[in-house]
Amino acid sequence: MVVEKPDSIIFDMDGTLWDAVDTYAESWNIVFRELGIDKVIIREELAKMVGWEGKKVWNAIMPGYPVERQEEIYGKVNEVRKVLLPQKGGVLYDGVKEGLAELATKYQLFIVSNCAKGIIRLFIDWAGIDEHIIDEVAYGTNYMPKHHNIKILVDKHQLKNPVYVGDTEGDGEQSRLAGLPFVFVSYGFGATDDHDVRFDNFREFTEYFMGL
Repeated sequence: MVVEKPDSIIFDMDGTLWDAVDTYAESWNIVFRELGIDKVIIREELAKMVGWEGKKVWNAIMPGYPVERQEEIYGKVNEVRKVLLPQKGGVLYDGVKEGLAELATKYQLFIVSNCAKGIIRLFIDWAGIDEHIIDEVAYGTNYMPKHHNIKILVDKHQLKNPVYVGDTEGDGEQSRLAGLPFVFVSYGFGATDDHDVRFDNFREFTEYFMGL
């Protein structure tokens, strides 16, 4: 269990706050069609990569391609994604919007995700949660691992007792590296037994932290 009451909560995005895998997959497939690449990404394949750093995703989807070409294609995918997300969005997990509004009355709320630059902002705008999120850092802003970006927020906002909330084993590892308690939500894309506290839905999560 989380021993000390936190002063702030830092969230992962994909698999923790929403599921946009279908839109992400479509963005890859649009670019592959445009470039004449004979490949189709399906939801099940991409879901396994949610939360990975960009370079790991490139290597999994485009093995054998030169790094420069991988980066070029990934750049095109993210440009398409920035057009698609405001239109199609994703699926906000049950209780997230109401829960964030409630939690923001008691905690400072942040987002750190392994996504491209600009994607967190698109999510925030699409979900209508801007007033609740103080700050965010994406992998695409500096190509650094999550623990580094978590520490950026901790230092910048002088957070005393933050926790990190995520849905994968990797989130837990990065949370430990950053020196934060790890809160695991089981409804996302991953699984892990290494957590300080676990929740099976966002409503339980909200009730717990509002009760601290």
